[in-house]
Amino acid sequence: MSTKVFVTGAGGFIGSHLAETLAHEGFRVRAFVSYRSNGDRGWLGRYKSFNHLDIDTIYGDLRDYHSVRQAMSGCDAVLHLGALISIPYSYQCPESYIDVNVKGTLNVMQAARDLAVKKVIHTSTSEVYGSAMSVPISESHPLQGQSPYSASKIAADQLAFSFYSAFDLPVLIIRPFNTFGPRQSARAVIPTIILQIASGCKQLDLGNCATTRDFTYIDDTIRGFMAALNCEIGYGETINLGTGHEIMIGELVKTIAQEMGSEVEIIRNKTRFRPAKSEVERLCSDNSKAKSILGWSPRHSGDKGLREGLRKTIDWLLDSNNLALYESNKYHS
Repeated sequence: MSTKVFVTGAGGFIGSHLAETLAHEGFRVRAFVSYRSNGDRGWLGRYKSFNHLDIDTIYGDLRDYHSVRQAMSGCDAVLHLGALISIPYSYQCPESYIDVNVKGTLNVMQAARDLAVKKVIHTSTSEVYGSAMSVPISESHPLQGQSPYSASKIAADQLAFSFYSAFDLPVLIIRPFNTFGPRQSARAVIPTIILQIASGCKQLDLGNCATTRDFTYIDDTIRGFMAALNCEIGYGETINLGTGHEIMIGELVKTIAQEMGSEVEIIRNKTRFRPAKSEVERLCSDNSKAKSILGWSPRHSGDKGLREGLRKTIDWLLDSNNLALYESNKYHS
């Protein structure tokens, strides 16, 4: 029998790509998605192609232990991606981030322990590092909770690690840096830029464009998760998935505009700025640990790789069927 994998957050951007890849590679996938009265499965319900894949969808809630345990029962491995991820919304509703990201992770770890799951891959975020004190950022960089979101993810990471240390749960923590690509929410900067240009805007409504980020194309992030799933070592480790290439947001705008054959002006909307002490000024990863433990390195790297990923993302978003799924002139926090 093939390995049965439990994926939380499977209806989301990264989760849906991961569930799709797992199914294509012969894994039996149990997708855990938040219950909606209309039966919405996120991206898993938006493409007919998903109906032909071996993906068993279970509705539930990360905040409910019994819901998580029941859905996880019979699975060999867990890929935990489910979380609240919007940084602006975390300023408004911080308690919900503790409930979902921290308590939800506790429930996943406890269920995995109780069910003797063979491997748990927990998803972190580069936001836990805060503004870089040194670059490239290695996994030993200090953790700084500069937003309620990042604080909740730090707590979740530490919970995951504690189950490895205290209970010998086979946990590996993957820490992606700014993943982008098809299916990403319009709340993220790259889809926001593309959609505004696609709608004919010449003045782009954006926030702080002086920060730098390490953008990793979705295919590379998924390859990192798959490498972690298939790896027999690395338990108890935290591993960055990033390109090691940083770009200022203002330069990113110019790059996307060039790829789309447009000239634009940036309008800095103060409502999109983070509080001053909460802004993460710079992120650039050290991915040497991923190379040594997982045998992983990004295929979309440097300026050339970034442009290749951007072109794929632009082409996908400009497809009329996909474009119809977005509100191009609306900012989603």
